[in-house]
Amino acid sequence: MALQNIGAANSDDAFYRYKMPKMITKIEGRGNGIKTNIVNMVDIAKALARPASYTTKYFGCELGAQSKFDEKSGTSHVNGAHDTAKLAGLLENFIKKFVQCYGCGNPETEILITKSQMIQLKCAACGFVSDVDMRDKLTTFILKNPPETKKGSKDKKAMRRAEKERLKEGEMADEEQKKIKKEVKKKGSSTVKDGSTKPSTKKKASASDDDHVSPTHSQVDEKEDASQEDGDDDIQWQTDTSLEAAHQRIQEQLSAVTADMVMLSTNEPEKNGKIATKASNGSQNGDSPNYSTLVEVKAILNKGVGAKDLQSHLAALPASAQDKTNALFEALFEGIEKGFGKEVIKKKSYLAAAVSMEEGSQLLLLGAIEAFCMKSTSSALKEVALILKALYDADVLEEENVLQWYQVGTKGVNKDSKIWKNAKPFIDWLQSAESESEEE
Repeated sequence: MALQNIGAANSDDAFYRYKMPKMITKIEGRGNGIKTNIVNMVDIAKALARPASYTTKYFGCELGAQSKFDEKSGTSHVNGAHDTAKLAGLLENFIKKFVQCYGCGNPETEILITKSQMIQLKCAACGFVSDVDMRDKLTTFILKNPPETKKGSKDKKAMRRAEKERLKEGEMADEEQKKIKKEVKKKGSSTVKDGSTKPSTKKKASASDDDHVSPTHSQVDEKEDASQEDGDDDIQWQTDTSLEAAHQRIQEQLSAVTADMVMLSTNEPEKNGKIATKASNGSQNGDSPNYSTLVEVKAILNKGVGAKDLQSHLAALPASAQDKTNALFEALFEGIEKGFGKEVIKKKSYLAAAVSMEEGSQLLLLGAIEAFCMKSTSSALKEVALILKALYDADVLEEENVLQWYQVGTKGVNKDSKIWKNAKPFIDWLQSAESESEEE
């Protein structure tokens, strides 16, 4: 069966992962009883994650003809003779209205019906909730025939609860074993003390009894070694020596002003002293450390420098790589209050040039996005998932670097920030897509 990309805007993308079968129609009957049978409507509906009755009813509403979907046989009929191209065009309109996300255009959405009888589409990729136009005729049919809830959701919750209870029981059992071991150690130490005092009293009576009563040094040593081994079994010594862990420990130890300026690099470990002096100078002057770099980057952009020549101009600046990336992102998107995802797509060539400067530049760009969203005046915090999705679709950011940045950030100093909560829908979508590809 021939496949095509979901959505007309993605028809030329050879690597698009969301596909559906091409529509196949068949004219049946004659005269007044002529009908159009959409042969593979069930397969198309499965690819769109929508009931086949929705698409069949939509064709009837748009064509002004009677339509019927038989759930037992899986046949979809629309009264009248209609061309395949015409029905495919109507299906495209259905996808735009009731399948694709209004924010990022991703077809992986779920239909939600609110308490006020409004229909919404929740995107699994960016988390955006789209409001469907209730003036469409199909909305009344959807309200009367709501989509079925996923059967596996309750089972998954029950499994999670059982897993948590099992872990709690395991922890309780471990604590009880530890208590028993401690009591055994205490009894062993008390018996050793009693054995050491008895021979001293019997020495005065007779020297022969000393050989039978007093324990040998080897026995005492064996007991001490056994107790030490039991204690060592409970303790697991492990030190995380990864680059992210070292970065986290440095940020926790340093002050807030110095931690923002420190950049851990395996190629330049000798720069720590220079960075500390820069931090002290910046605090004395009262200016932010990136202000001069921001002014220089703005001057470069105001000259009309293109994305191709931007890399050479940024390389000539004396600031660190993180400061350059922070300044570039702020200079490109400063003052934008809404539509960050669309603006990122427009200026993705500049960000792609910044990412291609050196290894690890993607993490620097993610750090710049984090720093920009952390500002109190920035309204980009709500659209973090859209920004990440746009850069991921444009091949500016790779999946491994995004997941690494998220894992380090949720365990770092700013782990309580809202940026991680807003970015979580996109991270969950990435992880689910990765698990699906591994299963295939």
